[in-house]
Amino acid sequence: MKLFRNLLKGLSLTSALFVVQACYGTPQPSMFGEGGEAPMSFSLVAEDTGEPLEGIVISANRVEGQNKYELGITDADGKCRTTIPYMRNLEGPFLKFEDPEGKYSAKDTVIADLRDREILIRLEQKR
Repeated sequence: MKLFRNLLKGLSLTSALFVVQACYGTPQPSMFGEGGEAPMSFSLVAEDTGEPLEGIVISANRVEGQNKYELGITDADGKCRTTIPYMRNLEGPFLKFEDPEGKYSAKDTVIADLRDREILIRLEQKR
């Protein structure tokens, strides 16, 4: 009888833990903490000519207008490989692409899918 009662308790506890995990999932890393970084590659080109843009500053912030930090600068081929902190939610970070010389209009976007891939960004020349 005692064995049956202990077995029933164990099954009840296991069932409860299963339900909790099914509802809430496994624990995920925090937004900017120990969860690691997602590698990203960017290629920046001029919208009208398709030529690569060197020296474009790529920056990010978690909330628009706050805590801006630089991710990298494009090389002579218009490429920049960087890492972005892993995101638990689909919102943010807000990314900004700016030409320090002011020849091209700044562009901003939100990257929701942080798979390792190359993203092509086209900047429009200022007139």
